[in-house]
Amino acid sequence: MTTPLPNRDYLGYAPDSVISTTSTGSFGLRGAAVAGVLLGAALTAGCSGGEAAAPPPATTTSQAPSHAVTNEYVAQYSRLPEVLPLDTATVTCSYTPTEPAARAVTVPPTSASTTGTVEVGLETSIGRIDLVLDRGRAPCAVNSFVSLAQQGFYTGTSCHRLSDEVGAQYYQCGDPTGTGTGGPGFTYPDEYPVPQLAEQTVTGRLTNIIAYPRGTVAVADSGRADTNGSQFFLVTGDTLLRPDYTAFGRITDDSLALLDAAAAAGHDDSSVLGGGAPNTPVTITAVG
Repeated sequence: MTTPLPNRDYLGYAPDSVISTTSTGSFGLRGAAVAGVLLGAALTAGCSGGEAAAPPPATTTSQAPSHAVTNEYVAQYSRLPEVLPLDTATVTCSYTPTEPAARAVTVPPTSASTTGTVEVGLETSIGRIDLVLDRGRAPCAVNSFVSLAQQGFYTGTSCHRLSDEVGAQYYQCGDPTGTGTGGPGFTYPDEYPVPQLAEQTVTGRLTNIIAYPRGTVAVADSGRADTNGSQFFLVTGDTLLRPDYTAFGRITDDSLALLDAAAAAGHDDSSVLGGGAPNTPVTITAVG
């Protein structure tokens, strides 16, 4: 039986006492308040319209969390469920236009294959990061990512946020503006594991906590269902989340080692969602 984590709120938008209202509308993994302290599991990407929100005022004091999350604690939680096979070779994806794109792109084709994997190499400032994207898990997410990559949407962008707390370890990438609010000008519905666990929903969002395993590639959203866009997460350590986030691939072991080495330099603690800009930049120079 999993020991409950006291005073901790996961994902969706964290309580007003934890996250400033200036963060509303940004995309990412939000979450994890321990005794009123944000630990930074916020996978929120910013598909909000308009200008990026101003950063909150700087503070000069901090409070240590009353409950430190350990690897042993994280290990108590179930991981992503087994993937249920899709019963069709193709699916029709729905990409809904939203605010203007951070970069001009065309909407992906609406027909997507559910068969096999796609290998994508991100040439970055720290070396090549290889991803294996799974069409059988999330065909529309893979279709969108590949389309955006082929159009050069990700080239020249940086992973603008790093979270390195135990239980919340990932890079957030895919926003040409570098603010966490930029998107491709369209959204699309949630995929694996969200529909699989839909019977557990309460008011439209899942409430149980699972571990997104180290090596997962997941889509950022704006804190509401079906708001997936261009931003994505490279999960470098088992991360506790509500299963609201589409998981569409994995990072190879060699590439995880590169990300680990870069993450060891830490971040500037600048994000109201937790974490901050990486001290060792991870900039995508090409996608192949």
